[in-house]
Amino acid sequence: MNICPITYQLCGDAKYSNKGLKLLSRNLAHLNDLSLTQEEQLREAAVRADKMSIQGVQPKLSAKLNVKEEIFDIVDRGGEYILKPQNSFYPELPENESLTMKLAELIDIEVPVRGMVYSSDGKFTYFIKRFDRYGKNKKRSVEDFAQLAGKSRDTKYDYSMEKLVNIIDTFCTFPAIEKVKLFRFTVFNFLIGNEDMHLKNFSLITRDNKVGLSPAYDLLNTTIIVSNALEEIALPLAGKKRNLNLKILIDYFGKERLNLNYKIISQVLDKIKSAFDDWEKMITNSFLSSPVREKYFELVKARREIIGL
Repeated sequence: MNICPITYQLCGDAKYSNKGLKLLSRNLAHLNDLSLTQEEQLREAAVRADKMSIQGVQPKLSAKLNVKEEIFDIVDRGGEYILKPQNSFYPELPENESLTMKLAELIDIEVPVRGMVYSSDGKFTYFIKRFDRYGKNKKRSVEDFAQLAGKSRDTKYDYSMEKLVNIIDTFCTFPAIEKVKLFRFTVFNFLIGNEDMHLKNFSLITRDNKVGLSPAYDLLNTTIIVSNALEEIALPLAGKKRNLNLKILIDYFGKERLNLNYKIISQVLDKIKSAFDDWEKMITNSFLSSPVREKYFELVKARREIIGL
C-alpha cells in the first residue's frame, strides 16, 4: 500500500492519490516521474543557475506542469513551480521540507501547493508552486524582507526579530493581522527547529490591493540537519539566538513587541497545542528515515516542554 507524497494519503498501488493530482490540476489523472535522476537535476541546476531568477544555496530548478504529457517540464523562464532535488551534502531535504510544510498547514499557516515527485532514479524531489504567479503569465508583487530592510544576501542575518515588526507596521495594509501571523510563525519555527529564518525567508505579497505576509516557504527542521547547530533562531530575539524560553517568545515578543492581547495569544497557542497529536501522526507517517523521524519527534517534544505546551 503506497502513500501519496503530495497528500500523505494511502493510494493503493498508485504513486499518487487522486486528491494529490487534482491539487496540481483538475485535468491531471496521472503524473510521470521526472525525466532526470538526482545527479542530473543537480547538474542542470548548476548549468541553469545564471539563467533563472530563483536564488539560494540549495540547488533549484524551475518547472512547468505539462498536463497533456503528465510531467513536470524543466524551463529557464516562466516557471510555475520550483523543484528541489536531493542534496548531496544534506540528506533527506525534500522529505524534511515536505513534512515541515505539512505541520505548518495543520496550524493554519498559509502554504502554497507543494509535495514531492518521483525522479527517474526513484528518489524524491520536492516541488512547490510559485505564489507570485497566477492566471496566465500574471505576476504578483512580492518583496522579501531583505529588500525591504535594505539588506543583501550577504547581510540577511544582520537584523532582529523586533525590527521585523517595524517592517510590518510600515508596509502592511492591516498590521495587526500580520503580527498575529508573525507570532504563530515564530513559535512554529522554534518548535520544529527551524533556525534559518533569515530576512530572505520572509516576504510581503500584494493581493487584491492589500499587502501582507506571503505564504510560507523554505521551512525546514534545520536543527536535525546540522549536527553542530548551536542556535535556535536566525535573527536574534531579545538579543539572543539560543536558550529561548516562554518568557522571551510569549511574554516579550508576543505581548510586548507585537502588542498582542492575552486572548489572541491563547488562541494561537491553543491551536498549536491541539495539533500536536496530528503532528505526531504526520511525523510517524512521513517519508523521513526512521532515525531522522525520531530526531524530529524528540526535538519537537523538547521544545514543547520549554514553552509549556
